[in-house]
Amino acid sequence: MRKAVVTFVLVTLVVLGFAVHNVWILLSLLVVDGSEDAISKAELPAPNSPAINDRPQLIPKIIHQTYVNDSIPVHWQGPQQSCLDLHPDYEYKLWTDKKAREFIAAEYPWFLETFDGYPYPIQRADAIRYFVLHHFGGIYIDLDDGCNRSLDPLLAYPAWVRRTSPTGISNDAMGAVPRHPFFLKAIDSLPEYNRKWILPYITVMATTGPLYLSIIWRHYNNANPQGDDRVRVLFPSEYNNHSWSFFTHNLGNSWHSSDVRLIFWMAQHWIFLTFLGFTIGFSLLLCIYHTCIKPRQTNQKSRFAYARIPFYRRVSQKSIELDDRHEV
Repeated sequence: MRKAVVTFVLVTLVVLGFAVHNVWILLSLLVVDGSEDAISKAELPAPNSPAINDRPQLIPKIIHQTYVNDSIPVHWQGPQQSCLDLHPDYEYKLWTDKKAREFIAAEYPWFLETFDGYPYPIQRADAIRYFVLHHFGGIYIDLDDGCNRSLDPLLAYPAWVRRTSPTGISNDAMGAVPRHPFFLKAIDSLPEYNRKWILPYITVMATTGPLYLSIIWRHYNNANPQGDDRVRVLFPSEYNNHSWSFFTHNLGNSWHSSDVRLIFWMAQHWIFLTFLGFTIGFSLLLCIYHTCIKPRQTNQKSRFAYARIPFYRRVSQKSIELDDRHEV
């Protein structure tokens, strides 16, 4: 009995260890917020401060945006124009679906099969932003994010992203110098993470979207604990809710489908769902124990006790005969 219990406990620990190992990066996103790489208030000059011109400008003055074609919807034309008006000296690149595919085919042909195979257009819109930042450098901005002030202060950081809620980083606004190793890792890992999940929202988020980028960010930081190649993080307190914030947010989420309600509900009740998941998992393990392991132990006990009855002895595997110990 003791041996079976030990085996059961060891198997349970191995299964749990394997599960934790596979989701460790996801779990770490719940506690690691990137504060060690935060761009603080003290580092950001005021909109009209002369200190802006004294800072090095590492990132090239390019603004990248994506859309299906050149016909931008009316509700996004205002945010788009705000960025153009505030940055007359920046080059502007709108990556339509056609231009994006032509660019991948010309510069990154090894990725074209994966790019064409994505089932959702938003996956291609996600992927192209990583490639153009790696190739050209510059600043990528979602069409639903308008500009509230000049982005010049953000050119001083070799690479930066925005912190998002409740965990991880976003891919709606980010900047980098050309060939930055973080975006090299981001584009190089895309084929590896190209999987289909049950829900479209999870598929998008985990293969090309913010969750994917957050996972790459954690792997990248683990591999580069020190150095100038660290990715700086712009926190909400630095870009929202004050008069000198960099961005304004407008109506977006155009790619969301009906499964998003379920995902958002799960995000709001993740503690309950985590507890429920562990409860179900341990219940299944106990069920396996009581249906498979314990009956074997009981049978072994019965056979062992039966074999010690003094008036019986086993003749073969299938028969037992009376052993008359009083025979003369």
